[in-house]
Amino acid sequence: MILFLVRHALTPVTGKVLIGRLDGYPLSDEGREQAAATGRRLAGAPLKAVYSSPMERCVETAATVASHHKLKVTTVDDLAEIDYGSWQGRTLKSLYGAKGWKELRARPADFRFPGGETIREAHTRGMVAVEALRVKHKDKAIVVCSHCDMIKLIVAGCLGLGIELYDRINIAPASITTLHLSDGAPRLINVSDTGGYDELFESLKRKPAETAARPAPQRGKTK
Repeated sequence: MILFLVRHALTPVTGKVLIGRLDGYPLSDEGREQAAATGRRLAGAPLKAVYSSPMERCVETAATVASHHKLKVTTVDDLAEIDYGSWQGRTLKSLYGAKGWKELRARPADFRFPGGETIREAHTRGMVAVEALRVKHKDKAIVVCSHCDMIKLIVAGCLGLGIELYDRINIAPASITTLHLSDGAPRLINVSDTGGYDELFESLKRKPAETAARPAPQRGKTK
């Protein structure tokens, strides 16, 4: 399965407020432009299904992608963002000195957000959801529109990275992260990409052995 992980586009408070699983944050004007661009970039992909977190900002982004393929958006609760509990709705700046912040930075995987869940719990449900989609859509290409931290956790999980290090992955708004999930080892095609996809589509048609056999591009000759 080819899995295109799309982060939702910008809302008026993205990067300022920890929205988490709160709803009622539609895309901003810039965000709608970003979503439209993402939809155009994936217009040539052989998509068979589009899934989304139930949050409005994700569904709106996913619908723009789905419109190019005449597909409906199916929401999956387990693809929602981490439940940050009482921290949700607070500005990021105010959280830097909050009780528990240092503990979160020291051991993120098992830190429980006040009134919410742990990152490990979010990781588990996200991976269960992705595995169910992999089984359902074997040898197909699908889109999953989700959130920054959930996408980081899925990427870390698929690559076998310790989830303590998940936050070292950067996922930009409206970006596309591509994974090839088969019965063998998962392959990461790209991360947080916001560029063109023509070359990527061609590379996905090649088998892993063909890709590995290609010579590396020459950056210049040494004397």
